Amino acid sequence: MKRLFLMAVMVMVSLFSIPAKAQLNVNINIGSQPLWGPTGYDHVDYYYLPDVESYYSVPQKQFVYLNGNEWVFANSLPSRYGNYNLYNGYKVVINSPKPYLNFKNDKVKYAKYKGNKGQFVIRDSRDRKYYVVKGHPHGMPPGQAKKIYGKQNNEKQNKGKDHGNGKGKH
Repeated sequence: MKRLFLMAVMVMVSLFSIPAKAQLNVNINIGSQPLWGPTGYDHVDYYYLPDVESYYSVPQKQFVYLNGNEWVFANSLPSRYGNYNLYNGYKVVINSPKPYLNFKNDKVKYAKYKGNKGQFVIRDSRDRKYYVVKGHPHGMPPGQAKKIYGKQNNEKQNKGKDHGNGKGKH
């Protein structure tokens, strides 16, 4: 009987520890997103930039664009996009590995966002979870922002109003 009870307790503890680890990973990705990234996403792998038909890899902090028939990974966009403003251009969040391999479909699917300038960016957000992004005008040390952000999440969950999965939307 004691063994059964002990095993049940161990199973419950292990189940409750899984979500806490997932939340930690989400917070780390928020701090990796650039100031010009759109708000509303706790995790981002890539942005697709329809105006310049290119991608940006958040984990690698590199742009991915076509040069002839080859995909190039670089720290900045090529000079041919010198007039493109990352803060004003529309970004589509894509959370899949190597989305540029699906470029022909993305080009058609997201063409409707070309020239769209109505997206709210992290730099202009007053949401405290973005204060950990390097260069944010309301920035604070990551430990302090994490403490505040974690407290806000706990308050929301206690009120029963936070039922999302934290993955955002297109």
